[in-house]
Amino acid sequence: MSVNNLFKDLKVCVIIPSYNNDRTLADVIDRVLLHTSNVIVVNDGATDSTDSILKSYQSSLEIVTHSKNKGKGCALRNGFKRALELGYEYAITIDSDGQHFPEDLPKLIQRLKEEPNSLIIGARNMSQKDVPGGSSFGNRFSNFWFLVETGIRLPDTQSGYRVYPIKKLAELTFYCTKFEYETEVPVRASWAGIPVLSEPVQIKYDKGEDRVTHFRPFKDFFRISVLNTILCFIAFAYIKPRDFFKNLTWKNIKAFLDIKGENNFKLATSIGFGVFMGIVPIWGYQMIVALALAYLLKLHKPFVIVAANISIPPMIPFIIFGSIATGALIMGIPMTNLSFSDGFGLDSITSNLLQYAIGSLVLACVAGILSGSFSYLLLLLLRRK
Repeated sequence: MSVNNLFKDLKVCVIIPSYNNDRTLADVIDRVLLHTSNVIVVNDGATDSTDSILKSYQSSLEIVTHSKNKGKGCALRNGFKRALELGYEYAITIDSDGQHFPEDLPKLIQRLKEEPNSLIIGARNMSQKDVPGGSSFGNRFSNFWFLVETGIRLPDTQSGYRVYPIKKLAELTFYCTKFEYETEVPVRASWAGIPVLSEPVQIKYDKGEDRVTHFRPFKDFFRISVLNTILCFIAFAYIKPRDFFKNLTWKNIKAFLDIKGENNFKLATSIGFGVFMGIVPIWGYQMIVALALAYLLKLHKPFVIVAANISIPPMIPFIIFGSIATGALIMGIPMTNLSFSDGFGLDSITSNLLQYAIGSLVLACVAGILSGSFSYLLLLLLRRK
């Protein structure tokens, strides 16, 4: 089956968001039209000759025009909206700056045929010589947070060359309208059960003045960082617990609690780390952070959870007292005014904040090391053959 017929049968279109890329726009459109006539170009308020270029293609493709620049996320969202109105179920997005190769369209649509209802990201080779250092770092940064938020490891999560299952995405809610929209969509899609995959594609980076980019290093990176902070909180406060209980079966419980094959050092480290997280002064977030770090450090999560419960309500006054007393000892403050019978709560912390902060960190480290060491010796004794 020809590529053009695949576009028609699978109800796929190509969306080209464009803003002030008149130098490369016509070439990208011409090369895309060689593969399909299902093309939508979004003119995102361009102030160059984009409008006159698109007039020559009015009979060949669909054009969506913004009177002023609204950002890439908004351009994609309006492109998706128009595609759905025209009856398409999938959209392949390709940038108009000439970095992406339209010759990779057959590869992407073939992958879609094999993996329907998936979001497929074109994975660039970020190790090639002409890739700017900032782009390479940004990609690694994005890949790391995507892994934390979804548990999915991908080689490239920033590429704008993608296959979107727009019919399924229309059932979800998105909030971003700028560059960070491309970060939000695959994360929320994954949370909704939509497979997020990758497919290798080619990439070309122009050098010097020939390279056109509208990514603002400070503003856009800051917006993406804020978004990742929010997504991480949602992931550990809701998504991961939801998925855990959703998949809770006796078989999974046994696998979660199984310590066969786990070495004593890892188990003891998990206990010591759990105790450390239970004492460290991040009340309200201890369990979330403990689980996240246990996952990243590949510790035994049940042991971490159990040990972190050292901060259950009956133990909190003892932990606060011990933290303030440890802080007083380190700072050389007389402990004569410390009386456990007076009670220890929020007032004690606020009136001795620095003392408490220093003391709790030291106490957490000491308690973690001692409990981990004791656990290691106990495990050696109990698990001796």
